[in-house]
Amino acid sequence: MSRNQKQIESGKMFIKNIFGNYNSNEMWYQIPEYQRPYVWEDEQIIALLEDIYSALNYERNSEYFLGSIVLHSKESETKNYINNEVLDGQQRLTTLYLLMAVIRDIATDPDLKQTCETAIYQKENKYRAIPESMRITFEIRKEVQHFAEQFIKPVDGTLKTEALKSEIKHTKDISTKNMASAILIIRHWFDNNRVDIGEFFTHLMNNVLLIFVSSQELDDAFRLFTVLNDRGIKLRNSDILKANNLKKVTDAKRRQEYAEMWELIEGELQEDFDQFLSYLRTILVKEKARMSLLKEYELNIYHPKEYIKESKEYRNKTPLLEEGIQTFEFIRKYKKHYDFFFNNENGQLGSDYAFENLLSILQDKSLADIWIPPLLLYRECFGDNNLLQFLQKLDNKFSADLIAGETPTTRIEGMTKILVELEKIATDESISDSDKLSKLLNSQVFNFDKTSFASEIESSQIYKRKFARYILLKLDYLHSGNQQKWNTPAQISIEHIMPQNPSTGSQWVKDFTSIDRENWTNRLGNLVLISRIKNTSLGNLDYIQKKKKYFDTKMDVFPNSLKIIQSPVWDLKTLENNHKRVITMIKKYYEV
Repeated sequence: MSRNQKQIESGKMFIKNIFGNYNSNEMWYQIPEYQRPYVWEDEQIIALLEDIYSALNYERNSEYFLGSIVLHSKESETKNYINNEVLDGQQRLTTLYLLMAVIRDIATDPDLKQTCETAIYQKENKYRAIPESMRITFEIRKEVQHFAEQFIKPVDGTLKTEALKSEIKHTKDISTKNMASAILIIRHWFDNNRVDIGEFFTHLMNNVLLIFVSSQELDDAFRLFTVLNDRGIKLRNSDILKANNLKKVTDAKRRQEYAEMWELIEGELQEDFDQFLSYLRTILVKEKARMSLLKEYELNIYHPKEYIKESKEYRNKTPLLEEGIQTFEFIRKYKKHYDFFFNNENGQLGSDYAFENLLSILQDKSLADIWIPPLLLYRECFGDNNLLQFLQKLDNKFSADLIAGETPTTRIEGMTKILVELEKIATDESISDSDKLSKLLNSQVFNFDKTSFASEIESSQIYKRKFARYILLKLDYLHSGNQQKWNTPAQISIEHIMPQNPSTGSQWVKDFTSIDRENWTNRLGNLVLISRIKNTSLGNLDYIQKKKKYFDTKMDVFPNSLKIIQSPVWDLKTLENNHKRVITMIKKYYEV
């Protein structure tokens, strides 16, 4: 492999070359600190093993392409080995490394065991000026490297079943947890498939290959990393954002600290991490996102521009956030606010659980999350002062816009206007601190279309509205008294007290005319929540039977529902009165 400065190279490498010698150079790899954790699970690992095994059986003498890797490569001074930082492909490469260790430990052939040992660990060879090293070192976190030295490097390390199970159960590090699980999955696969290990390994080393792209220049390697992402390789926006920001941190110790912090947050949030970063984007930009997360940070946060009409040119604006240290500290700060609200770190605020229970309703899966950035920014600006009052104002605006039928764009703009007003008031030195909160909570940015709101909640077709579940949860919130913390059940259904399709001879048909049923069946006053999946056969029972079988033991977590079923009958007058009661309660709360 030619190593001219700045040259970008590509080619194919068989597994024997990846975990051995390529063009007279020993190949070593580092999983750098900016990489995401090892996240492969059963499905991906088994798919890889099955693909290799299938190729062995059906294309025994053919090359089998397993994927690609992007490397930042640095040749040693003695030119006997090459250190490769893995920018992309670490999930697959790490899995292959674990596979080598498992085969070493379950094989009986001494030559096979020794071949695996060489692929895993390079002993010092002073005559070739090669120091000792594991073939892959894990710089993402010290816990991962420690795991590798305990379970991958030593012979029989992958046979420590109980210790591996303990890692899975007790470790908080996502990489080591998944690596321990991967070892057991690979062992289980070999145990349950009649695989000739010698044939499998020979095929793996000599016929299976990866395509590599590498550069000695880190900037070029990062650019490849980004370009390949744009072309469909599944890298998350957060992976590239982390890499680009770590490049800006010159102090190695601090860079490692931020890499570990990033990985820890990523491990906690997992697939929600990009969404968390999008909340921060919204706080900074205060506009609806129009591009990918990565481009939003690049073009609207780090390198914003404004268009000058007179000259018909774009002019650079002051960055909203600097790359590197400032970005990492911004993320650290807002993760603390996020944990306060969403990771049970807020305890009890005030004399009851009004704040916690309202927050729980807003987190219902039927709702959008556009209200989260204003809540995070509020705590950054005002701490815990009047948190409940602000959340009530925020929730009323958010939910009222939804109920009133505003478009998604209008609803998002409503939240961004709150962000703008919040920051404007918080940073206005002409307003005393004691007056800032009052001015914010009475701001017009919380106004909504009260006429449309009232019309919608009084509609005869509430059941078919997308906000039906939310408004019923809100009724339960208003009935609860909030003396206890309310944990929303995992399974919630909306139930009609008077059923949609009553039987011909039922009491429902006797008590309600067809016109009554058409007018009242789907109104708010006829709807309740139940903490289980609906059962149609029970749902059509007469009221007394339904009340006994359906409601008596299952309504304790839904205060509004509990109040309704206290009625001895359910006729038109009862329904009308209940409807009037709940509508009045909602209007009063929303000040309509």
